[in-house]
Amino acid sequence: MSETPSAVLWDMDGTLVDTEPYWMTAETELVESFGGTWTHQDALQLVGNGLADSAAILRQAGVQMDGDAIIQHLTDRVRDMLSTHGVPFRPGAQELLRDLRDAGIPTALVTMSLRRMAEGVTELIDFDAFRLIVAGDDVENPKPHPEPYLLGAALLGVEIDATIVIEDSPTGVRAGLASGAVTLGVPHILPLDDIGAHDLWPTLHGRTAHDIIALYRAHRTSQTENPS
Repeated sequence: MSETPSAVLWDMDGTLVDTEPYWMTAETELVESFGGTWTHQDALQLVGNGLADSAAILRQAGVQMDGDAIIQHLTDRVRDMLSTHGVPFRPGAQELLRDLRDAGIPTALVTMSLRRMAEGVTELIDFDAFRLIVAGDDVENPKPHPEPYLLGAALLGVEIDATIVIEDSPTGVRAGLASGAVTLGVPHILPLDDIGAHDLWPTLHGRTAHDIIALYRAHRTSQTENPS
């Protein structure tokens, strides 16, 4: 097996961009429009979830809309906030993406947001950052199921165990681990202690392709020396 990862698979919300506050605002507005209450703790339940799962929880909170209508409404509202307030990229994310490109390591974006949302975000990156996007409307089973990451690897034509997944949420880390990828956690809103990520970095700021390669080599060396 190569000592360099065949690809790096990125989560979007909370990992590439700090859109979680926008989602939380949109959820709160929607629940309150139906006379309900939506607390910060309620919103934390949805971090990293597939949109269909989130819509079901919002319906339980009193939103009298069908699931698809909720998904479309939230997506439109968050896109509106992105256009008004801008896309807050996470520290170091664009720099690491550029360095991975320069090192010849393919990348894919694997998000549970709708494709139109993901494409809107990637269009604001001033270089060709991702080979492809796997979005929430491309899969039957959302994270924490491994399907999104398995699909990303398959579309890139690489073996999943030769990739690195970068995630910020417990749901996403579980998806990466279940897929068989080397899984890096970069916690943001929720802690990732004891979830089982192969490594945790407090931030991507200052990280380079060299660090990604070193992480991959360290994990693969450990696996070879200590097979399960």
